[in-house]
Amino acid sequence: MDKNYLGSDIKNLGFGLMRLPMKDDVIDIEQTKNMVDAFMAKGFNYFDTAYVYIGGTSEVAAREAIVKRYPRDSFYLATKLAMWEVKEPGDMEKQLETSLSRAGVDYFDFYLIHSLQTGINIENTDKFNAWDFVLNAKKEGKVKHVGFSFHDTPEMLDDLLTKHPEMEFVQLQINYADWDNEDVQSRKCYEVCMKHDKPVVIMEPVKGGSLAMMHPSIAKPMTDYAPDKSLASWAIRYAASLPGLITVLSGMSKEDQMQDNLTTMENFVPISDEEKEVIAKVVDGIRNTKSIPCTACKYCVDDCPMQINIPELFSIYNSYMVYNNMHAAKWAYNEATKERGKASECLHCGMCESHCPQHISIIENLEKIAELFE
Repeated sequence: MDKNYLGSDIKNLGFGLMRLPMKDDVIDIEQTKNMVDAFMAKGFNYFDTAYVYIGGTSEVAAREAIVKRYPRDSFYLATKLAMWEVKEPGDMEKQLETSLSRAGVDYFDFYLIHSLQTGINIENTDKFNAWDFVLNAKKEGKVKHVGFSFHDTPEMLDDLLTKHPEMEFVQLQINYADWDNEDVQSRKCYEVCMKHDKPVVIMEPVKGGSLAMMHPSIAKPMTDYAPDKSLASWAIRYAASLPGLITVLSGMSKEDQMQDNLTTMENFVPISDEEKEVIAKVVDGIRNTKSIPCTACKYCVDDCPMQINIPELFSIYNSYMVYNNMHAAKWAYNEATKERGKASECLHCGMCESHCPQHISIIENLEKIAELFE
């Protein structure tokens, strides 16, 4: 990729406005302003929001904390078009106009079709031709650059970029835990973007905060190597060391998180080969920590009278044991049990255990999960 690609002049730390500081269930604007001021004072100026973030109030916070307080040409602002909210073609225009009004701007620097993946998002994008819509918005001057955020396979990404070379950039989930993860496939997706000469915005470099909270036994190689460095700093630097980036987004919700990231990135030093070996040991620790040896064969699910999604609950538990992130685990648990049985609703009938090829003590583990997450 040419060294003067789109975004090559943007600093490699962006402020993600999805996890802003909250006070009584609303955004703490004063603390947000302090964080914006600290961010801008160090020369960083890329902000990322979305139509749906924090019920739409993230874009309003961008207006109050950034747009009203800094010259428009001193920062970059990105937002996103939520295709799952679109019921008819006119909804796309309404959504863009709402975003412009909320944020108090005449244009967005970067405009993304939000979260392309198998299902309603990609179906509506094609059905309502969001591709042409965002290009027309660019022609009208309402947005400067168009792209999309992506959560699917490298094969789908390759197909999309082949069909739509007019897209200027892609936003991808990239972190060292997901780099070679078979579900996320960060590395392969990144390589597809490089093949198509599309610069990348990185999201979830700290995996929703999980890589900053890992169990001490898993994080030990890092804390031994650099006891004065935060776990989050390893994750941010790993992501920012990749070539061809526009920026690396960090969803900061506290001033101390902002200060840690600024300390890490103000005088950025790429990850060294020696540090990559340390990270590899941590990744091995993540992979080898599997408290419940479930293979997700789902033999246990069909005959469960309470329709408990046992493999999914085991996966959430295993993830918690690695990342030590109770907030993320409880959110995932609540999502997994919205329309399915809870762990506490197990009848102890034993049907699941009679089908389990791994001979897991399913009933006992469900009791443990209920105690933790309910």
